[in-house]
Amino acid sequence: MLNAHRLRTALAPVLAALAVLAVIVAAAQQPGVHPITGRRFAPVMGYQGADWLEREERDIEEAPDTALDALDLQTGMTVADIGAGSGYMTVRMARRVGPNGKVYAEDIQPEMIALLEKRLERERVTNVIPVLGAYDNPMLPAATIDLMLLVDVYHEFSEPVKMLAGMRAALKPGGRLVLLEYRKEDPTVPIRFEHKMTVQEAKAEVEAAGFALTKVDPRLPRQHILIFTKP
Repeated sequence: MLNAHRLRTALAPVLAALAVLAVIVAAAQQPGVHPITGRRFAPVMGYQGADWLEREERDIEEAPDTALDALDLQTGMTVADIGAGSGYMTVRMARRVGPNGKVYAEDIQPEMIALLEKRLERERVTNVIPVLGAYDNPMLPAATIDLMLLVDVYHEFSEPVKMLAGMRAALKPGGRLVLLEYRKEDPTVPIRFEHKMTVQEAKAEVEAAGFALTKVDPRLPRQHILIFTKP
């Protein structure tokens, strides 16, 4: 029989390997951190910050119409605004796809949906369908959407893997998933670090969900336009 000392010596490599494995598993399961890139998820902006979405400077800082020009939206398309908030981009998309098109405006906060609905009524926009989503499911119909737009939203997902799966299911084959994200590579962009993303981070995370990064459009003053395609 092995004595206690020899037993400890024999088990030492096994125990060391188990300790390393435990550290790896803990890191992969760390709350609020993406398992592929290690990116820390940003907190969700609450409905109390809706005024910031409507600030006058936004036209200059984000050039929303220029961003939509890059997407080549056509009349009759079915599109989605994920994390639509109070509808700042939703109504612009609705005008571009026209009365024969459709916009699903998704948000997880009922208060944002209420603000969106008031805006639609005020601006007499009739081709938008508000959708109350969940933090891990966009609650959209399967294989119906030509393009999804996420403006400064993806980095806030607490369940990005599940959300990407849900969005992929809702896109038609060949459909596009578009992220607008502030450039983390540029330290002069005056946005908190966790609310920015690099192209490499977005590519690694989104392509792992079955998309392909097909274009990086640099035309905006502060944001990446990252266009992914569902095969």
